[in-house]
Amino acid sequence: MRRWKESDLEPFAEMNADPSVMEFMPRRLARAESDALVERIEAHFAAEGFGLWALEVRRSGAFVGFTGLAPAHFEAHFTPAVEVGWRLARDAWGHGYATEAARAAIHDGFERLGLTEVVSFTAEVNTRSRRVMERLGMTRSESEDFDHPALDADDPLCRHVLHRLPAPQRPQEARAGATPAVDAPRRGA
Repeated sequence: MRRWKESDLEPFAEMNADPSVMEFMPRRLARAESDALVERIEAHFAAEGFGLWALEVRRSGAFVGFTGLAPAHFEAHFTPAVEVGWRLARDAWGHGYATEAARAAIHDGFERLGLTEVVSFTAEVNTRSRRVMERLGMTRSESEDFDHPALDADDPLCRHVLHRLPAPQRPQEARAGATPAVDAPRRGA
């Protein structure tokens, strides 16, 4: 996982235009929209010290997508929250990259940023991402599933599942019986 480079823009735009990669997103992105997304990601890194890292394969150095942490900006019963998310090129699927990188992002969120919880959510029909969430040890309660407010109620992607992962308790928290709550990440941490 690393910060974004100019050379990532073209393969990222190709990913964002791929119907298979974007199957569970509301729509595919045009090149200008894809580039603007990278600009927003980098601006978030500059302002908050965390975000969605560009993901490359160690052996080859090939760009394959992104993984990282992002705030959930919409109104829902679980927000404010920080989400772990990923988007990988189709040829990078099935190699464990999303799970490996998401574990590293979650670790960074708990250790460096001091988060007390990380969430992940996706369309109910997105079984591939749901399996990644399960491999990460995240838990789902069906009572917390929700309709995404940015999607029309009749959109097949509207119904979303929510998975949560609390930070590991530190010894003094366990002794004191502390109950962690969701904290916003600290700036410049």
